[in-house]
Amino acid sequence: MTAQLDREQRPRPRRTQQSGSAQTPVEGASWAPGAQGPRTRQDRARHAGAITSRRHALRYWSVMVLLGSLSLLFTFGILGYGNPMPFGSSGYWLIAGMRVETLLIIGVVVFCQAMATVAFQTATNNRIITPSIMGFESLYIAIQTGAVFFFGIAGVTMVTGLPQFLMQAAAMVLFATILYSWLLSGKFSNIHIMLLVGVVIGGGLGSLSTFMQRILTPSEFDVLTARLFGSIGNGRAEYLPFAIPIALLAASVLWWRARRLNVVALGRDTSDNLGVNHRREVMIILLLVSVLMAMSTSLVGPMTFLGFLVATLAYQFADTYSHRMLFPMAMLIGYTVLSGAYFIMRHIFYAEGAVTLIIELLGGIVFLTVLMRKGRL
Repeated sequence: MTAQLDREQRPRPRRTQQSGSAQTPVEGASWAPGAQGPRTRQDRARHAGAITSRRHALRYWSVMVLLGSLSLLFTFGILGYGNPMPFGSSGYWLIAGMRVETLLIIGVVVFCQAMATVAFQTATNNRIITPSIMGFESLYIAIQTGAVFFFGIAGVTMVTGLPQFLMQAAAMVLFATILYSWLLSGKFSNIHIMLLVGVVIGGGLGSLSTFMQRILTPSEFDVLTARLFGSIGNGRAEYLPFAIPIALLAASVLWWRARRLNVVALGRDTSDNLGVNHRREVMIILLLVSVLMAMSTSLVGPMTFLGFLVATLAYQFADTYSHRMLFPMAMLIGYTVLSGAYFIMRHIFYAEGAVTLIIELLGGIVFLTVLMRKGRL
């Protein structure tokens, strides 16, 4: 009787599909590195890497190829569409060369916004908030408004130029560094308190700017309003030799630490248990994010929802935790969206200034959609 029960409780060997042998497991059987026996087809098709299956890889690279094709299409469209000079003439290439500056400005803005937003959301472990919550844009608006408030319309020219561009960027980085070092290294050491303080400071700067704007004359207010909307036209070619190396340096450090970002995304407790100092990594990430955001905001002005839009779409299309796969897709999505909006609005509808409004409208719709689906912040 005992021998019969042992035979009934003993697991029966599984048969393979082809030979019917009892030595090889069939599909669906669990397999782990170091386990006995060969891997099944399903085990070989899905694993715990950044790309989980062949279908996942095909989807990722298909989206990348599509985005790359659209980017090239909009790039050639901006360079060549509506060029009044004959193709190949010196005048044609002169006009095309002037439009290259616009493409470079679009590239720098998208590069900074995409890298900064993805890294910031990883550091804060929240995919809804953006670096704008820390008050970068409010500080930019306060500087521009204060210049017009104290010096009149001439104040706009006083904050325009290469030294002023570098001073604005330095002020934003200094503001962020003081805030991060104070709130993340003190007794609180809580990123949520840091975000709350950033919201309060941003709100205070916004209220101060609104108060000064109410005292301006109508002509001064009109001139100031044109500066407070993010626009590709605000960017100047003389800023690029300084903005591009600084942005590349900050982004290179983020790319080099991408594997640490993957660990930081798991949360504080898991990161510490895996040997990664979570607080130090978060402070480094936030400092690099402040540099990238300072370059973008000082170059073209506030773009609240651009970073959120490209980061959210990158998460949806890439569907991976690997930052070395998220960063390129976010940049390609941002370049496609911004260059496409610029081409359509400038050459089809002749409304260059509405580019930012279109981006903000699309980003706002995506933000509300994500918020309603999640149901919480």
